[in-house]
Amino acid sequence: MNLLRRLGAEPVTPRKARTTLILALILIPAAFVVLVPYLWMFTTSLKVRGTTGLPPYLFPNAFEFGNYLKAWQAAPFLRYYLNTTIVAVAIIASRVVLASLAAYAFAFLRFPGRNLLFLLFLGTMMIPFQATIIPSYLIIRDLQWFNTFQALIVPRMVDAFSIFLLRQAFISIPRDYLDAARLDGCSHWQALWKVVVPLNSASVVTMGLFAFLFAWNDYLWPLLVANSEQMRTIQLGLQVFAGRYQTEWTYMMAGTVTATLLPLILFLAAQRSFISGLTRSGLKG
Repeated sequence: MNLLRRLGAEPVTPRKARTTLILALILIPAAFVVLVPYLWMFTTSLKVRGTTGLPPYLFPNAFEFGNYLKAWQAAPFLRYYLNTTIVAVAIIASRVVLASLAAYAFAFLRFPGRNLLFLLFLGTMMIPFQATIIPSYLIIRDLQWFNTFQALIVPRMVDAFSIFLLRQAFISIPRDYLDAARLDGCSHWQALWKVVVPLNSASVVTMGLFAFLFAWNDYLWPLLVANSEQMRTIQLGLQVFAGRYQTEWTYMMAGTVTATLLPLILFLAAQRSFISGLTRSGLKG
């Protein structure tokens, strides 16, 4: 007991052990339910062609790793990945810059109507995308941006949620830090990028991860403005691939597995920053 006190560890009480056991009994089945669709997707991608019907089975009798090569050759997935990566990187960069500027203004600058304007920004979060899709489409048509990266990127360069997330993180910074930066001769621009953003790097990473997942999984808007083969994103490519090979579920699942790899890797790599960013922004459940 003395050794535990010296090490700063608390002894496990029977009540804490029961609580841990109950949580484990709840979370382990829940995790299994969440993972089963992904496990089914992966194992189906390795099954022999034409063996995915009834009766259903989870683990393949033989592992056909060649399904990935056949799926890759059946459609220009490299072009789809390149287009989606360009769009995602551009959206992340623009949101980091523009949302940081707006969040800094709402958090630290004093100007007439600041709170009202911020409420208006928050109000746009309650407007569904379907309500604005027709005006956005008409603007893209008038600008003659169909089948261009501008059509995929510009309407998604900033959103109210990114501003709200960073603003909630920025207001947690003591005002003394900014006053010290101003005394050292920093402008608002320098204070933002040399003080505020570095102190809230976890929140910036969280916002960037949200932006990446949004851009990577977006389907409806690219379907409307980028229907050419050269401008399709990965989600459009998978849909066309599914239409082309409606019965070839092994190839379809192989393409889907490759499409989920990059988001999964990024989430696992940024998991700690993601949780920290949500905590600092006051959005944890």
